[in-house]
Amino acid sequence: MSGQNGRSFSSRQYPCENCPLRPLPAFREFEKQELAYVSKFKKGELAVDKGATVLVEGSHSAHLYTVLSGWAFRYKLLSDGRRQILNYSMPGDLIGLQGSVMGEMQHSIEALSPMLLCVFERENLHELYRNHPGLAYDITWLASREERMLDENLLSIGRRTAVERTAYLIAFIASRAAIVGLNGKAPVQIPITQQHIADTLGLSLVHTNKTIRKLIDRKLIAWRDGGCEVVNRQALKDLARWEGLSEGRRPLI
Repeated sequence: MSGQNGRSFSSRQYPCENCPLRPLPAFREFEKQELAYVSKFKKGELAVDKGATVLVEGSHSAHLYTVLSGWAFRYKLLSDGRRQILNYSMPGDLIGLQGSVMGEMQHSIEALSPMLLCVFERENLHELYRNHPGLAYDITWLASREERMLDENLLSIGRRTAVERTAYLIAFIASRAAIVGLNGKAPVQIPITQQHIADTLGLSLVHTNKTIRKLIDRKLIAWRDGGCEVVNRQALKDLARWEGLSEGRRPLI
């Protein structure tokens, strides 16, 4: 099956009934008829290489995706190439919804690691809203969750100091990753570069490097070849004056 930009969707390696994410305590249980519909809604799976662009700002995507495995980030570009990273996507996150509602994507998404995505046809979203109000509420909940995360990020950029911002960002990403079992071990290692952090926080790379060094000196993080290793997540939260995530069990489309 062919997808956007000539990509091929594979047959289902993970049927919805045997989804590796559903047993995780982070996600709510589906009723039998909901699971049957989502299984029908899903058209295949898409493997994405590290560094590949999943969705492009300004494009009209025919598909929605749920992240089954891997990491990505969402960003916008200015005309001169400067980049603002808006958020990070992890297993269980729905991406591409904005294109379904707005007509075209208002941001781009790039893979931070190899990814596997569940693929859904956008045109069938209207049927979901008409006939499955519980699932429609779930999608609305996921969109509201994204808005809440952006509110917190804006607060961080607007009012936290550089070291508090950096501590918050790393604690925030690590907390989300731990909930969905990324890496499957502790401490969590986040596959980002210092440039990613700079582009998220609106700091220069030099300022970001100095700020990260302060966190390393306090033994809150370590910097490895594969990215940022979180050594003391609670201390990062305390430094950022952030109470942490409190969203309970959430939907999984």
